[in-house]
Amino acid sequence: MSEHFKVIGVSSPGKELDDVKNDEGIEIVAIHMSREITPFKDIRSLWATYKLLKKEKPQIVHTHTPKAGIVGMLAARMAKVPHRLHTVAGLPLMEATGIKRKVLDFVEKLTYVSATQVYPNSKGLYDYILEHQYTDQIKLKVIGNGSSNGIDTSFFSPKQVSEDHKAILKKELNIKDTDFVFVFVGRLVGDKGINELIKAFSNLNEKEFQQQSKLLLVGPLEHELDPLYPDTLDEIEKNPHIISVGFQKDVRPYFAISDALVFPSYREGFPNVVMQAGAMELPSIVSDINGCNEIIVDNQNGVIVPVKNSERIREEMEKMILNKDYYHALKMNARPMIESHFEQSVIWNAILNEYKNLINE
Repeated sequence: MSEHFKVIGVSSPGKELDDVKNDEGIEIVAIHMSREITPFKDIRSLWATYKLLKKEKPQIVHTHTPKAGIVGMLAARMAKVPHRLHTVAGLPLMEATGIKRKVLDFVEKLTYVSATQVYPNSKGLYDYILEHQYTDQIKLKVIGNGSSNGIDTSFFSPKQVSEDHKAILKKELNIKDTDFVFVFVGRLVGDKGINELIKAFSNLNEKEFQQQSKLLLVGPLEHELDPLYPDTLDEIEKNPHIISVGFQKDVRPYFAISDALVFPSYREGFPNVVMQAGAMELPSIVSDINGCNEIIVDNQNGVIVPVKNSERIREEMEKMILNKDYYHALKMNARPMIESHFEQSVIWNAILNEYKNLINE
């Protein structure tokens, strides 16, 4: 986008925002945005964003995430920005109930009212938004085959991780070449299905197979917003076959030493992790939710299981270990199906064309 526009990146302050400045070579502005429902802090964020937009006078404001969406779209509307675009990459409200659900429903509708165009990043989200009447169909559009950003399949490729690197990492983590390694990548929180995953793996691990299995957890524990059950935390800590490595900036080596992704999330927009795993030649076990069930075709490049069903997760993990022909057929399809549908350059060009068409209109 920097080749065609002046781009300014706005987000909460921190190392990640500084990394974007350095990696992308763009101007950045730090504005505090809380991830929780915090009305007074949100008003301060709104005012800071409004002042920035009045100063910069952009043609386009494009927001991602629910909090940046409500702050950015309201501020852009107040500042009379002509093109106010919001990408929907998941709806936390799907798991909310009671008063919280009503508040989140209201905020979502207000975001869409303030936007001139809304981009659900999956067909499932598109249908969900229409079904719950958050906005009119005329504002909605899925870009390409879905996804917010596509995937760079030259970067996420098994060729990018050397055999020596894999051998060193396996030794560090006490993983044998004969182990069948399941991997999860993401935040270790309840609505990512971690409680069900740990239960499924623990039950699987009680059985004796010729091939030993390991579960590799790559991501941070978040105790504040959606903590795991105490039994789950205890199992992660005590089970020698569960390896938790925390947040990793480069997840490719961990995919490279794994055999299959397990991603039993309750809700997603269009999960990058499932595309990344596929590009790294890993089949996936995913829950039957929008995004996941658009990347994975059942029994072709992975398998789809019901949400919150630890027993079905366990069954599919066991099947991958025991049925080698089945596993290798899924593995063989994993990368080609990502390359043909979600290559990043295709998504980038589609977004660029969207911007140009809006401005030309």
